[in-house]
Amino acid sequence: MDDYQQLAERTAGNKTEHTRLTNFGMGLAGEAGETIDYLKKVVFHGHQLDKDKLQKELGDCLWYIATLATTAGLSLSDVAAANIEKLRARYPEGFDPARSINRIRDEDC
Repeated sequence: MDDYQQLAERTAGNKTEHTRLTNFGMGLAGEAGETIDYLKKVVFHGHQLDKDKLQKELGDCLWYIATLATTAGLSLSDVAAANIEKLRARYPEGFDPARSINRIRDEDC
C-alpha cells in the first residue's frame, strides 16, 4: 500500500496543503459518487456487473485516499492497520448485527 501511495503522489501535483485537502477531498466524494451511481445501475437498472469498470472506479477512489493520506502525513498501511484494529474492537468475533445496532457511539469507532 505504501508503494502505491508513493506512486500516486507522482501525479498529485504541487499544491498547498489547503488546496490538496480541498481538491482531493472533493475528488474522493466525486469518485465515490461515480462508484455508487454505477452500482445503482447494476442493482436497480439491470446492468451486468463489469468488474473492470468497478475496479477503475475503486482505483480512482483509492488514488484520492492515498493523496489525502500523504497530505496529512499518514501512510496507507497505518490507516489500514488502524481501521482493522477499530473493527476488531467493535466486532471481536466478526460482524454481528446486534452489536452494530446496540454499539455505543464513540468518535474513535
